[in-house]
Amino acid sequence: MYFLDNLFMELDRQDLTILRLLQRDATLSTSEIAERINMSQSPCWRRIHRLEQNGLIRRRVALLDRQSLGMEVVVFATINLTSTGRQNLMSFESEIVGHPEVVECYTMTGIWDYMLKIVTRDIRHYEDFVRNTLTASPAIRELHSHMAVTEIKNSTELPLDTQL
Repeated sequence: MYFLDNLFMELDRQDLTILRLLQRDATLSTSEIAERINMSQSPCWRRIHRLEQNGLIRRRVALLDRQSLGMEVVVFATINLTSTGRQNLMSFESEIVGHPEVVECYTMTGIWDYMLKIVTRDIRHYEDFVRNTLTASPAIRELHSHMAVTEIKNSTELPLDTQL
């Protein structure tokens, strides 16, 4: 059972299989999915539509190969703000959303206020981004860069097998 915006939604094995198939390959047609789960096309389409309507499927995207596109640097930056008042948090968050180099941003528990995943072409681009964009923000008190050296695993697939 999943809780979505004050709504409980039951997911069965077929729903989870549909989600698993789509998160591995969003280009699959409804008929291809229906065939793989031994269901006719109309009920399969209705299930997919319900999953979309209830927000379990937010959107379908293409996953690009960062290295083939010349984006060599991945950095995890930890940030502390000058103040954690509501206005400062909201200001920082709205600013971060506008930076395409920041591909993920999380609020954190513990000693850091935020963790960012930043992707850039090279180290010079990262340095320019930090010096002229991030640290130019008066909201940031402290920033620490943690360079990724080797990518061991990078997946967008959620662990659906553990849900039933």
